[in-house]
Amino acid sequence: MPENGLVILLVEDSEADIKITLRAFSRGSIKTDVYVARDGVEALEYLRNEGKFRDKEKNPRPGLVLLDIKMPKKDGFQVLKEIKGDPQLDFIPVIMLTSSKDEEDIVRSYRTGAASYIQKPIDYDNFIKVVDGFNYYWHIINKLPSTDLTSPESGVGSS
Repeated sequence: MPENGLVILLVEDSEADIKITLRAFSRGSIKTDVYVARDGVEALEYLRNEGKFRDKEKNPRPGLVLLDIKMPKKDGFQVLKEIKGDPQLDFIPVIMLTSSKDEEDIVRSYRTGAASYIQKPIDYDNFIKVVDGFNYYWHIINKLPSTDLTSPESGVGSS
């Protein structure tokens, strides 16, 4: 069971960016539970509770995915396409969190189903502000669906 209600899956291969992001979330005014996948394959295994992520208690389905673009094994666009093509996952909002300023990456992200595109700020203090704004919107203002849309009560996935 998540400690704080909102579970986020951070998909990032850079250890430095992982540390900065986790530190920013821990110092943010709204606490969240952040899990980390270090490449695209690991992200999909986490989301599907496969391999080392089979235990759903230890690896709860996230309400949000923060997804980098440039990663090994499967890049962010491949992961986003698989998430949005899977009826068990397509309801999860995916936010592209990347250093890319490329307009083509922004357009491709939205066309593939991203809910938002956030460019990683370089300045740490500004990044904490971004995380606070992000948390406020996604945790307080926005209403996310239940993370178990396949249960009989949800009416999804049943005939």
